[in-house]
Order: sequence, then C-alpha cells, then structure tokens
Amino acid sequence: MPRLLLGVSGGIAAYKALEFVRLATERGHAVRVIQTPTSKRFVGAASFAALTGAAVLTSEFERDPLRGSFPGDPLPEHDPATHLALVAAADLYLIAPASANTIAKLAGGHADNLLASAALAATCPILLAPAMNNRMYEHPATQANLALLRERGVTIIDPGAGRLATPGESGVGRLAEPGELLAACEAKLATDSSWRGRRVLVTAGGTREAIDAVRFIGNRSSGRMGFAIADAAAARGAEVTVIAANVALARNPRVRYVEVTTADELAGAAAAEAASTDIVVMCAAVADFRPARELNGKLSRADQEQITLELEATPDILAAVAAARRPGQTLVGFAAEHGPDGIARARQKLGRKQVDLIAYNDISDATIGFDSEDNALTLISAKGEHVIAKAPKQSIAAALLDAIEQLSGPG
Repeated sequence: MPRLLLGVSGGIAAYKALEFVRLATERGHAVRVIQTPTSKRFVGAASFAALTGAAVLTSEFERDPLRGSFPGDPLPEHDPATHLALVAAADLYLIAPASANTIAKLAGGHADNLLASAALAATCPILLAPAMNNRMYEHPATQANLALLRERGVTIIDPGAGRLATPGESGVGRLAEPGELLAACEAKLATDSSWRGRRVLVTAGGTREAIDAVRFIGNRSSGRMGFAIADAAAARGAEVTVIAANVALARNPRVRYVEVTTADELAGAAAAEAASTDIVVMCAAVADFRPARELNGKLSRADQEQITLELEATPDILAAVAAARRPGQTLVGFAAEHGPDGIARARQKLGRKQVDLIAYNDISDATIGFDSEDNALTLISAKGEHVIAKAPKQSIAAALLDAIEQLSGPG
C-alpha cells in the first residue's frame, strides 16, 4: 500500500487538498498530513484527520500518536523525530497547495516549520503544486525558486489558469485539480512496466438515448469500474484509450479519452479504436434500446397526460468488435445481470459474443456495481471461472488485469 505524505501550506486552495485525500484513500493509499499553522486558518486539522484516520501534525514538538508511521503500519517501539520518521516511511511527499512563501523557503533550504523540515530531510520523491495569485506566481522570484527546485529534482505540478480567489481576478495560479494531483503522484510511484508496449482500449460509463431535447433513456453507470481498469493498465505501462460515455470523473493525464454520448457514437468509436489495440475491455453499460425516433423540442405535459414510446434495439457493439477482431487480440466483455439466473446468462454470453472473458457482476446486490465504490466479479472463460470477492473497484481492476494477463500472456 503506497504511503503518501501530504504537506498543506496556507491558501484558499487548501480545500482542494481534502478532496485529494479522499481520492487517494479511496484508491487504497495510506495518507499522512502535515499542515502549516497558516493553512489551518483555511481548513481545520480535524477534517484531514477524519479522512486519513491519522493525526495531523503542524510542529516538530507535537507528539505523534502513530510515531511517524502510516495508517495500517505497526507502531514503532519509541517516539522518533517526527520530521525524519514521516518522510522515511513515505513513498512520496506531495506539497499542495504550495504557497509562494513555502516555495521560497524550500528553495532557500529553510526549516522553520514541520512541512519545510520534512522536505529538507526527504529522500523520497517530492512533488510540489503551486497555488497563488497570478501576479505572485509570475513574479521573477517565484519563477526562479521553482526553476531551482526543478534542478534539484522536485517535480512541479503546474497550476491551471482561470478564475482566482480574489473577486474579478483570473489568470494562471489555480491549484491543479485533485484528480490531477493524484494522477501525478501515481505516475511518479509507478515502477511496473509489465504492460509497456501493449495498447489497451476500455469503454466506460453509460450511454444516453434521446427521447426529446432534454430527456433520455440511460442508466446509473458512473464509469468508475472502467476508469479504474484504465488507470490500472496505465500504471502497468500500457498505452490506454478510454471511450467515455457520459462520465463525470477526473481524467488521468496518462490516459487518452474519447468522449461519446449515445450507443451509435460508442459503436463508431469502438470500431475505429479497437482495430489498433491488443486488449479491449468493454465495460460501458450500453442502452439495449432507444426511442425509435427523437421527438422535436421538449415534450410538454400540458399537451398530454400520457405518451407511448416505441423502442428499437441499439447496435450490439461487443459482437461487432468481436466479429472484426484481429489475430492475437484479447477481448473482454462485461455482463451486468440481475438475480439468481444472472450467471447462467453471463455464461451463455461468453460463447454467443465470441469473447475471451466475461466479467459478470450481480447488480441485484445494491452494495456493488453501478455507481458504487465497490464491486465483485465472477470471471468466466473457456478455462473455467474465478471469483473476485467484493473490494474497492481499484483492487477489482488489478485482479481483472492479472486474469487478462493469464489469457493473453506476458507483454
């Protein structure tokens, strides 16, 4: 389990650090937080402690209940020097937001607070995400300090441009989004290159089929499972493309995304992208039916109390991709079924669709599947069946990739 140390300096962008912690712990990372005294004026330590399950530290002179360890690790037998122990145990140290003042301290080698002392003692990778007013960020002193830190091996996660905290002001200086921060951390930690050279295509999310200008037939798929599979493949060094159908999740900068809305759009994108990929994982929840015709404008209840929709089948995208597959390509389909007969239908789907693997999940269990943080799968192939017990979708994704590797062989 990777251990991430997060340093939070003063600034309104400190609120984004909370979302970063939520995302990181959700993905199975252990997180400890150091706050500067000024940062606590923006976000209280109790919020970080609640999300991490560990005490938040501000000063070297505070006693750390975990003695420098991370959640889930055994406690050392003695109280260590906190600034040394935290970075010694950490796999990575992210400072976000990094204020102009903190950046200047780090560039100068100052150690007048726990955040800076830990940075000076760190041998793990350090990532720094600036956040400040655009005039402060663009000042020659700040730019010189960032350049110096880069020369010393610190990874700078560049700020974004847009609306700033001060009313009416915009420019460069916005803290990178939490998902971008996490992706940068995971990219830095990634040492697995077992899938390097492999091209992977994943479909994710749920399609929407228009009834009128504002209404649609859709489903509750969040895209979490597909995105977790894509992230896991990218972490193994693969070149990954995701066809995302109406997914409102953070994007991984190591993954290429093709945005679609309808089943027809997904079918077209899948046909175009699958031709050049080695592994195709069809995880998206595609609407099986759509209105036979889209009504003009918006239906008004004032006009009628009841309407009848005529539905027609959407394209069978998985079957089409299977029919066009090239030699050596591995094809994985998902089967979201409901009730006790679901697994039988999933077994039939394996042969009917002519795929290598069916990942079956029982959506009658409300604690897994659509729009849930967790999942559980039964993997069905010609070699037999394997159950992946309920776990966070990131863990499920890793287990699925292991199963795909057994089918397709080493990269």
